[in-house]
Amino acid sequence: MPLDLNSDLGEGFGAWTMGDDAAMLDIVTSANIACGFHAGDPSIMREVCGLAVAKGVRIGAHIGYRDPAGFGRRALAIAPDDLRDETLYQIGALDAFARAAGDRVRYVKPHGALYHSAAADSALAEAVLTAMTDHDPTLTLLGPAGTELERAATRHGTRFVGEGFADRAYTPEATLAPRGTDGAVLSPDAAVAQAISLAVSGRARAVAGGEVAVRAGSVCVHGDSPSAVEMARRIRAALDEAGIPVEAFA
Repeated sequence: MPLDLNSDLGEGFGAWTMGDDAAMLDIVTSANIACGFHAGDPSIMREVCGLAVAKGVRIGAHIGYRDPAGFGRRALAIAPDDLRDETLYQIGALDAFARAAGDRVRYVKPHGALYHSAAADSALAEAVLTAMTDHDPTLTLLGPAGTELERAATRHGTRFVGEGFADRAYTPEATLAPRGTDGAVLSPDAAVAQAISLAVSGRARAVAGGEVAVRAGSVCVHGDSPSAVEMARRIRAALDEAGIPVEAFA
């Protein structure tokens, strides 16, 4: 089966930059572009959308809590109706820049704390899916399989693609281990091995030892570490060497 390779991009703000978006766009097949709430601004959104279209990379809306100071990694108390409207706002904003560049937003992926909160909370998951279908019923949802997000997608008739992480270890319950947990962030060598394992056997490393099952049609390489680009290049090369086709899902 083909495997998609994605990365979180456009996560700078103003004069502050994060990662090498242009280099990552030469490697990945899908770009989760920040929509201005946890990171990103209009100029960055325009620039990264333009680069993605020029390089043939699919554009996804990387929606998050409105928390730039916390980079969207803090769970915020928000009413589901407010999350629905803030999600619709973010998708629409990025879609405007994607269309100006000659394409459109193809999928949605929650960011950071929202990724975990909506996976566990059916009301938040429903808010995300309602916003998606309000904007464009053909959008795909990218997220953790077997969670409230997938169940909400099923209720809405929305295509769902499970995501695995090359550079992160998991809990025994197959959720991402918190970043502060010992062993939660994998070395480049371990990330390459995990990407192949996710593609071939649907297995990922657990922080407590052993492996857990992770259903993934797309593998993420975070773009905010110093070795992110080199890690992504090695993962792409390893997938090619293993004969695993790398293609966008959207």
